[in-house]
Amino acid sequence: MININLIVLGKIKENYFKDAINEYKKMLKSYADLSIFEIMDEGEKILSKIKDGAYVIALEIGGKSLDSVEFANKINDLMIDGHSNITFVIGGSLGLSNEVLERADYKLSFSKMTFPHKLMRVILMEQIYRAFRIINNHPYHKWGFHEIKFIKSNFFLSRFSSHKYWGFIE
Repeated sequence: MININLIVLGKIKENYFKDAINEYKKMLKSYADLSIFEIMDEGEKILSKIKDGAYVIALEIGGKSLDSVEFANKINDLMIDGHSNITFVIGGSLGLSNEVLERADYKLSFSKMTFPHKLMRVILMEQIYRAFRIINNHPYHKWGFHEIKFIKSNFFLSRFSSHKYWGFIE
């Protein structure tokens, strides 16, 4: 089973965020071993939490934007390539240090907008869960026509040939 680590700046105090995070942790158990490391200081502390050999994805406003299917494809490709430990890093209001960004193997942007790190943690966990549902062809994701066209020419064609939406492809 793949290990997913979240290294996040700050602690969550609000119960509604804690409830959402715990719900996604519970749902992800069948797909990955998830660990969350909350740190109070950036820079070297983040780097010290990254395990040797981990594939590091930094959430960075200037990173590459992916839709949900492309994100699932990225996770799936990492697993196929033998990466068993993926670490996501969420910075604070000032972003991530240059040292952390240099250590990152991939920079991912969810939007050009700025989100509170507490909310971003929930959004990231939902997208990780959605990615595993897509990879395993389990119902959850609502397929849009643009995604089906993307999948039709991609790796997922063989994985999703039995998907109920394929009947709509001409």
